[in-house]
Amino acid sequence: MTAAVAAKHSCWSYEDQRQFEASARTFLAEGLAAGERIWYARADGPGGLGGWLDEAALAHPGAVRFVPLEETYQVGQPLDPPAQVGTFTVASATAVVDGFAGLRVVADCTPLVATPDLLSVFAAYEALVDRFIATAPVHAVCGFDRGVLGDRAIAELACLHPASNAGGVSFTLRAGPPDGPAAILSGELDVAAEELFPAALAHVRPEPTGGTIVFDAAGLRFIDHRALLHLHRYAERAGADAVLRTSLGTVTELAAIVGAGRVRVERVQ
Repeated sequence: MTAAVAAKHSCWSYEDQRQFEASARTFLAEGLAAGERIWYARADGPGGLGGWLDEAALAHPGAVRFVPLEETYQVGQPLDPPAQVGTFTVASATAVVDGFAGLRVVADCTPLVATPDLLSVFAAYEALVDRFIATAPVHAVCGFDRGVLGDRAIAELACLHPASNAGGVSFTLRAGPPDGPAAILSGELDVAAEELFPAALAHVRPEPTGGTIVFDAAGLRFIDHRALLHLHRYAERAGADAVLRTSLGTVTELAAIVGAGRVRVERVQ
């Protein structure tokens, strides 16, 4: 949980609601100590955090809000990802105008990904909001009930976040910054990522610019032939080449051996 707490945008999966609430309380209390406005978003009321939120609101006027999930998200129907990012853009800007250092949010998003179709749209939103959070005065945690969703759904969501507490997720794929690379790829792409990596590509949907889809892969520690072929096929469908900016020294040769001709390497240190 430590790595997830330290990141600006994290995925927390849980099986024990009380454990999630304890982690959320710690995370939100750190926000109050840093002078941030805090939101706790959840369906069916604040649960075990209700008393603490009430006390915190009295001690920090204007800084604390419980947000019913349906007020902030379109529960039960697919989100409009750009509009949803706009909601948090306005909320964070308002927090700063009101004199706070930024906005800190914990949202239990389990009901928003309850079906494969809902998960697919929400995952596209995660890619957009992560790009926003990277440079905004925002810290956010997306919570998901593993007992409800299952390991596969958790993994699909966790790999789209800079940090998570999900076991068995060895890589992250995130949208790149505006006017930068199309995507940011880090971690290890090995046999464990065989099914998860193409799903992540479908969620993030990195787009070509000038005939290339550029991946900032400076944080990539390993990539196997399966992942290279997934990149090749994705680029081929887009009518482009996939460019990996990486320090890994054997990728060019491996791509040639396995026939991943759409993958090019730009070496970085």
